[in-house]
This record gives sequence, structure tokens and C-alpha cells, in this order.
Amino acid sequence: MRKWHYPLLASVLSIAFLAGCGQSPQSQSNTQSSATESTTASGEITVYTALEDDQIKTYLETFKAKYPDVKVSIVRDSTGIITAKLLAEKDNPQADVVWGTAATSLLVLEQQGMLEGYSPKGIERVSPEFKDSKEPASWVGIDAWETAIAVNTKELEKRNLPIPRSYEDLIKPEYKGLIVMPNPASSGTGLLTINGIMQLKGEQEGWAYLDKLHENMAIYTHSGSKPAKMAASGEYPIGISFGYRSITEKKKGAPVEVVFPTEGSGWDVEANALIKKSEIKPEAKLFLDWAISDEVMKAYNQNFAIVSVKQEGATLPEGYAVDPIKQLIKLDLNQAAQNRDNILGEWEKRYATKSEPK
Repeated sequence: MRKWHYPLLASVLSIAFLAGCGQSPQSQSNTQSSATESTTASGEITVYTALEDDQIKTYLETFKAKYPDVKVSIVRDSTGIITAKLLAEKDNPQADVVWGTAATSLLVLEQQGMLEGYSPKGIERVSPEFKDSKEPASWVGIDAWETAIAVNTKELEKRNLPIPRSYEDLIKPEYKGLIVMPNPASSGTGLLTINGIMQLKGEQEGWAYLDKLHENMAIYTHSGSKPAKMAASGEYPIGISFGYRSITEKKKGAPVEVVFPTEGSGWDVEANALIKKSEIKPEAKLFLDWAISDEVMKAYNQNFAIVSVKQEGATLPEGYAVDPIKQLIKLDLNQAAQNRDNILGEWEKRYATKSEPK
């Protein structure tokens, strides 16, 4: 299991972001070699994912074009719910593949012995900090996503309030009842934000900060996207969400300003894995090969500024800072995974009274 050190991550990803990943020498064959690529492949696989609904349809176009006879049954939900579902099914796994779910969740599954090692075709192109260090790999990342704040400028103007630019701004008394954010027990975006605050401030100061933020909170949602949508509609002026969804709402014409906190953003890696079960379908391996291929990497890069295999000539997605790497706070994903249950248990005790009904 890899220990994630931010300076190394920043170094590796900066190279990928600025220059594109070069082609490394061909890696030696795995003990678990990639399934043979064939457009005649058929069968059915079940894929669990926390990717956004509108992303999934676009991403899958190239897989369906390449493997038209493979039926892909998608089970989509928020990260926390997908993680809980996978853990509940540990003794009778239903999923064949996990696609685009938080690396911290996959680290938890790995600790439970639920992942089958598989190094997909092209894994040598993936930046080292985006994949498991073991061979074969238990998980492989595709992109990183980060905390962002969607702010409805018209609603704040009505109240004669300034736009919050930092975590510290969010706990000012003038924003009481105006903020929504995701519940970290059900949302990966909520959890990465909480993990970011904890590792930025330390646990004691982190909980003290979250106590103050709770005083200003109107509601905790079960979706990482929903706070951005609520801010866009004006239901609540300030939504703690993530970059992609906040930018998407602005692109639709909502009076939203997308703010990346000045202290830095919490973040996680969207990653893929093969579920350990009695029958490993060859189509599941084909899917994981495709999921880090150039075709779909280009699609990931349309939505995320940081991807695991940067393509030559790719441009920074609209709405992101010039250097998104510098926006990421120093974060140890292994530590976040190990502390997950304790953090969520304490969070539920302190703040669950403001969580929306399931």
C-alpha cells in the first residue's frame, strides 16, 4: 500500500500537467495478464461507480463503440453509499468492477481483502502517485477532484454580504444558516473536505473549526453535487461542493462564482479496481484496460484539471486555477483511509441532526 506524500505527488503531477506523460518502456508481463482485446467480446459486467450521471454516459461512449456486445450494468450512487454497499456485500460480492470511486474507499476495501490484483493494459503510463505500488496493482486512479465553494453572487448581493474566500470566512456569523455541504458519511466530496480540514488543522483544532462551521450550516446533503445545485438555484447562497459540479452550474448560466479556498482544497483520487470473487470475468479486465486508455482519458480531462495520464496538447478545463496542483493541500490518503471510521463516527455524533433525510 502506497503512502501518499504531497510534495512527491505535486512533483509528479506537475510534470504530467505541464508536459504530458511520456511513454515509459514496456512493462514486463503480469502474472495476471490483460484479457485479449477483441471487438467480438460479449457478456455482462456489473460496475459500481460514484462518477456523476452526466459523466458516465459520455465516458462510456468509446467503450460501447469498441465492445458493442458487452453489456455494462451501472450501479451509481454517492461515494459513501457505494462504499457501504460494497462492504455489506463482502461475503457475496455483486460488483465485478469499481470505477471512479474514491481511492480512500478502495484502500478500505483493500484492507478487507476485497480487491483482486490486476494491472490493466497501459498502467505504465499512469503517474506513480495515482496507482498502487504493488504488482499486480490493487487499484489505479484516473483523476483527482477537490473541494470548491459555489457562491450565488446575486443572493449575497441581496444580503449585502461579501463572497467567502476561505474556510475561515465560512465560520463568520454573517453566514449563519446560509451554507450547505455534503454529509461525509454518504458523500466522498463531504469526506475529502473533512479530511482536508483535519489534516490541515490537526484533529483538535479541526473539530473545533467544524463545531463553528456547524453553527452556520443549514443542512448536510447526501450528494456531493447537491450543494452546488442548491447554490445555483438560490435555495441556499453558499454550497460546499467540488470543482467540476460547481463549474458546470456556472456554465449553465447560474449566477455562481466558483471559489477554491485560499488555505487549499481537500482532495481525493477517483480510482478503479477489480472485485475479488469466485469468477473473474474477462470483460471486467477489458473494462479496466479501457478505463485508463487514451480515448477515455481525454474525456476525463474535459472535466478534471488533474488526470493520471495527461494527454499531449490538452488544455486546462474552464473554471480552474492556472496551477491546480498548488490548490491541493498536503494530504496523506492512507491516513485518511485508516481514520475513516473514527472520523465518520465522531462526525455523526456531533452534527447528524442537520443531515437531510435519506
